[in-house]
Amino acid sequence: MRAVVFEEFGREARVRDLPDPTPSAGGVVVRVEATGLCRSDWHAWAGHDPDIVLPHVPGHELAGLIEAVGPGVHNWRAGDRVTVPFVCACGRCPACAAGAQQVCERQTQPGFTHWGSFAEFVALEQADVNLVAVPEGLSYVTAAGLGCRFATAFRAVVGQGRVAAGEWVAVHGCGGVGLSAVMIAVACGARVVAVDISRGALDLARAFGASACVDASEHPAGADEAVRELTGGGAQLSLDALGSPVACAASVRSLRRQGRHVQVGLLPSAAGDPVVPMARVIGLELEILGSHGMAAHDYPPMMDMVRAGALRPDLLVTSTLPLDAAPAALAAMGSAPGAGVTVIEPAKGA
Repeated sequence: MRAVVFEEFGREARVRDLPDPTPSAGGVVVRVEATGLCRSDWHAWAGHDPDIVLPHVPGHELAGLIEAVGPGVHNWRAGDRVTVPFVCACGRCPACAAGAQQVCERQTQPGFTHWGSFAEFVALEQADVNLVAVPEGLSYVTAAGLGCRFATAFRAVVGQGRVAAGEWVAVHGCGGVGLSAVMIAVACGARVVAVDISRGALDLARAFGASACVDASEHPAGADEAVRELTGGGAQLSLDALGSPVACAASVRSLRRQGRHVQVGLLPSAAGDPVVPMARVIGLELEILGSHGMAAHDYPPMMDMVRAGALRPDLLVTSTLPLDAAPAALAAMGSAPGAGVTVIEPAKGA
């Protein structure tokens, strides 16, 4: 297969011919039709994940057709259209038994624990636990983002964040996860303040229904004061969808009494631990919550909203690239991530 591979952290990857994967007993191999380019992939390439073994193929947001099925798989067959959460659960540990597959104790993650989806084929584990069917009317390009950014945002806003109609929601960072969160919160009847340093990202947030936008570049210490002013005292729910110490602290300070902060963006150790204003957390009885993807069995409500047209993940996709363009685009994520979601189509790199 053709795949994007890097042999050193922080050095430009290249497209190479690599051996085709084979399915494990309970797994499948998927022919990748589309795969999202995510900032988490950039973190992996930059060396921020200590568990990655070189050489490595990144990529974890994907959709495609099942190419091969392991002998222990019961619910799927070759030719099925599928996507998958970026956390592939084991289905047997105590967390999985409790229905919390997104924090599985023995999880695998394509593009992190093993070779990922910047390739023509990718191996996925425990197919009966993790695969999600892609409806015929949903394109692979749209479905690719559901496994990470869109599903992660859905659980962060709806599951962990418990958004309610009429509430104010602040979204700090309007990349793929943040813009998804804006769209989802608006669809749930909330009013959204979007925060970012990119005019293009804020324009998209406004197009997706944000009631107000804040240019964080005008507030180097954090945009919380502007958020509190726009919301008449603070948001009921605030998310750090970027993953930075400044955005995390600003999100917490954006909240009104008994508000809820959800940390969605990854905080790499290289950036240092965020200084959370705990005096404010105590005094205002704030909730601090994490959100880590979404289990496959939790997809139906999100998919129902997509089918009904209440959610339009297709509108988040602002560019598509062939596989050959992926190495340069991956390297650029650190300094010029662009607005919206970029999707790679591996078949177009041939």
